[in-house]
Amino acid sequence: MKLKRDVVFRYVGAKIQYYRNLADMTQEDLAKVSNISQSALGRIERGKYNNNISLSVLMDIANGLEMDFTLLLTFSEDEKKQWKDER
Repeated sequence: MKLKRDVVFRYVGAKIQYYRNLADMTQEDLAKVSNISQSALGRIERGKYNNNISLSVLMDIANGLEMDFTLLLTFSEDEKKQWKDER
């Protein structure tokens, strides 16, 4: 399946926002512990981070959330089916 990057980045960003909210953290809190700016985190959560998120940034965010970073890159079959509609 060929994927559009913007769709994947939106899903990654939505997962980050979801887990941040579960951890009861603000963007400012997560940005601080992840060593990135709050504006960068906001762009990532909206899927608008220059169409390029490095693994090291994802790892820093996952560490800030105290979670395995692979969860940010793993998608259910239902999520994957939705991608087809967004292409």
